[in-house]
Amino acid sequence: MSETVTGGLALALGSAAALNWGFFRQHVAASSLPRLSVSRPVFSLGLLFRNPSWLSGFVAGLVGWALYVAALRLAPLSLVQAVSAGGIGVLALLVTRTGTVRLARRERLGVAAALGGLAALGLSLAGGSTHGGRGSWLGVTLWAALSVAWAGLAAGPLSGRLAGGAGFGVAAGSLYAAGDVATKAAVCGGAATLFVLLVLACHGLAFACLQLGFQRGSALATAGLSTLFTNALPIVAGMALFGERLPGGALGVLRGLSFVAVVVGAAALARSERH
Repeated sequence: MSETVTGGLALALGSAAALNWGFFRQHVAASSLPRLSVSRPVFSLGLLFRNPSWLSGFVAGLVGWALYVAALRLAPLSLVQAVSAGGIGVLALLVTRTGTVRLARRERLGVAAALGGLAALGLSLAGGSTHGGRGSWLGVTLWAALSVAWAGLAAGPLSGRLAGGAGFGVAAGSLYAAGDVATKAAVCGGAATLFVLLVLACHGLAFACLQLGFQRGSALATAGLSTLFTNALPIVAGMALFGERLPGGALGVLRGLSFVAVVVGAAALARSERH
């Protein structure tokens, strides 16, 4: 593993910690505010930005995203997302630190699975990594379009079948993932920097969905599901769109298992609400 990739994964780890701490702070603040509404955007944004606790979480999220962009310039998308997926363990620990929520056995196992996946990922890096290519304009654009359509279904028709706030969490994660895929394309430079417009659009919609979800469900059902989709989908995109490949032999199997472990761990944590 090169020092460049190592540095990128270290930045990804810092990004995951900052983003999930920010999500936690935003959830605590937003859940105590008057009802937010997309029909009153100025009023709703005013409520959020005038709240110091929410604002501190928002700033932490911006720092986390900046670290994420830096990580993408140094390491493959699939590896950066696998490391970032471990951030849901940070979120779970923050929830328990409030003293008002106790993690169930299934959720504790989820934390262990996510962290175990990260450890397996670290071991697999002895086999090096493939940065892949730039990705095609058509592929990235189509991925974003399908993500927006899926987000609409999750936040709309399918939301009634999910736990409170979970539909918005899924929608936010899918949109953030689309933005992350566009970010990977944009950091390649040249004409691809136009994908920045797509990044801003996807992240803006994801931001709105997540804040609405925070008032309708728990931190793990909203930010947890968002983190799951934000990290799982770009791992697939890294291989499907950017040609990132697994190493051969046992290390390839180990890396594949690490991806599965962080996703399974995230899913176990995200499904915290009981029906």
